[in-house]
Amino acid sequence: MSKIAKQAAGHEDATFSDIVWSQFKKNKTAYLSLWLLAGMFLLAIFAPIIASERAFYWQEGGETYFPWFTSLFDDNYFENGVDKFFNLLLVLGVPLFCIWMVGVRRIQSFGLSKRVRRQKMKRFGQILTAFFTLCFLFILLNPQGRKNIHSFEDYMDATTKESRSITAVFPPIEYGYSKQILKDKLKRPGFGGDCSKQDQGSDSCRSYAMGTDSVGRDVMVRMLYGIRISLSVGVIAVGIYVTIGIFLGAFAGYFRGRIDLVIQRVIEIVMAVPTLIVLLVLISFIEEPSIFHIMLVIGLLRWTGVARLVRGEFYRLRNLDFVTSAIALGFSTRRIIFQHILPNALGPVLVAATFGVAAAILIESSLSFLGLGDINVPSWGQTLRDGYLTQEWHLILIPGLAIFITVTLLNLVGEGLRDALDPKMRK
Repeated sequence: MSKIAKQAAGHEDATFSDIVWSQFKKNKTAYLSLWLLAGMFLLAIFAPIIASERAFYWQEGGETYFPWFTSLFDDNYFENGVDKFFNLLLVLGVPLFCIWMVGVRRIQSFGLSKRVRRQKMKRFGQILTAFFTLCFLFILLNPQGRKNIHSFEDYMDATTKESRSITAVFPPIEYGYSKQILKDKLKRPGFGGDCSKQDQGSDSCRSYAMGTDSVGRDVMVRMLYGIRISLSVGVIAVGIYVTIGIFLGAFAGYFRGRIDLVIQRVIEIVMAVPTLIVLLVLISFIEEPSIFHIMLVIGLLRWTGVARLVRGEFYRLRNLDFVTSAIALGFSTRRIIFQHILPNALGPVLVAATFGVAAAILIESSLSFLGLGDINVPSWGQTLRDGYLTQEWHLILIPGLAIFITVTLLNLVGEGLRDALDPKMRK
């Protein structure tokens, strides 16, 4: 077969997602931004390996302990569900990925058509996702609390004061994001300390690459764990309002008439409600606002744009030949909406979702900066507020840059995806 014939055959076998991905990779800026976001996601997953107060390995009196592993799902150490989710990814991510790769190779070895292979890989992925979800629900519904032992502080006390023989291996940074050392508060960024010989190895001799905040917490550790909060707020909040918007927009665009009229009026009412003001009012009435309250409110109020996009796409696709043929063949309404029309209407939704993640991160950071966020999570906005109150430059510059870089990367990916989905922009 000639080279031209092979290219033509490959093009005919390519799906719409294959074409969009190949076009997206041609945008070098967006492609690099996507890889940088993937790197941030990996940092969020492996954060406990980089910074944790618990020891990987602890040997004392002939007994061996592994306190780091048991701390991953300890309510006394990781208090919020976001941390537990990422910790579960840390534990199960590699095994599930290996199982996925083995399963994909087995499916590809069967000699099936590309369409059938995709369907089988999709079902296999759904099974693995369901297993991960069940494990996560089990962890949330069965809280575990252990005494805070085998920490770096215990190790220092035992070796300096009690002279006990202990062998321990700690992460590169021996503190968690909530560890407070008041005598080290508001330390400037640095990589070396002025220590006397008798102080070497103590907390007062410790240097901090990004400094400390007003209560002596390591800013680098809080920035590291703050990636988890920012990405979670963006993805979960957007996931909520994209789901709502898709359902309402699909119903409005397909059924039209009175259903469309009612949904349009609801959209106009919700659009008139300012999200930030509602968040400020609701959080002021909640005794202990959590990060999940913020996600829920954002998700319940910002679905209108997605609903209008989906409605417009359904209006455009409703009278095309493939929809008319599906109706003439007697397919159910559910199948026509979700299997025939919706996959062809998701392009603008994906672009809006990408920009929506960036907007959700900005909203959460704004609330934390105003002091109305969840005080139990290491939000970048909290560190920025601390810098505003103390007028310390490193507490303003570092979280500000983190927010700016993350939002910029998301916007660049969104622009690249928008161009890849536009047939006029394809090269």
